[in-house]
Amino acid sequence: MARFLVELVFGDDEDARLAVRPAHREYLASLVERGKLLVSGPYTDQSGAVLVYEAADADELAGLLAADPYTPAGVVAETRVHEWQAVMGVWLKDA
Repeated sequence: MARFLVELVFGDDEDARLAVRPAHREYLASLVERGKLLVSGPYTDQSGAVLVYEAADADELAGLLAADPYTPAGVVAETRVHEWQAVMGVWLKDA
């Protein structure tokens, strides 16, 4: 499994984003239950968010991102993806 840090930069239509946010958060909760999403949350200025996914590879991650309700709603202006190697932290205690 690989870990990916994903940064979302929100678009300018805040009303559209807030309208779809409940579905987005429900989807993310399902990913947490499946062990695919480790942590997520918006920036305090609401300009974007950071999410850390665990997926088999970049193709699986692409599918997870495509299925996020934010994607078809077009409320994300930019998505930055980096495969991430965690070397320290509480997530690694049982690894």
